[in-house]
Amino acid sequence: MRWEGGIREEVVVHPGAVVVLPVDGEYVYLERQWRPSVGRWLIEAPAGTLEEGESPEDCALRELREETGIAAGTLEPAGKFYSSPGYSTEVLHMFLASDLSVGEPSPEPGERIEVLRVSLREAVRWVMEGRIEDGKTALLILLASSKAISLSQEQRGQSGQG
Repeated sequence: MRWEGGIREEVVVHPGAVVVLPVDGEYVYLERQWRPSVGRWLIEAPAGTLEEGESPEDCALRELREETGIAAGTLEPAGKFYSSPGYSTEVLHMFLASDLSVGEPSPEPGERIEVLRVSLREAVRWVMEGRIEDGKTALLILLASSKAISLSQEQRGQSGQG
């Protein structure tokens, strides 16, 4: 808590977090996770909090492995943002993971997670319909879709230049 010009401000100091979207061709892996804070299941991308001294990249790989059983050969930064700058210092680092190997998840005690594999197109539809209500996940899906569209347009443009 701090005082700014006579106004009390409460600030949550946060070590930072990651969100990672595993991409396998035209498909992505998401999670259906029970969230007691809202009393329901949410569809999310794998995510988690940075441990002391841990890099965002290492955290993304760890969370991906723990929550989904997926190991990524390639991890691409997709940006970062403040999750709730009105009251928290949390910075969320976003990643796209590829070159995937699927294994067995090892979630933390108390985590209730189901792994989903859906097309990126379907995931975008879920965002637009409001089925995906988690902001970090929605943003990362839309960024991945935008990137896929840009790559497709570039490839079409290069093939036409012959």
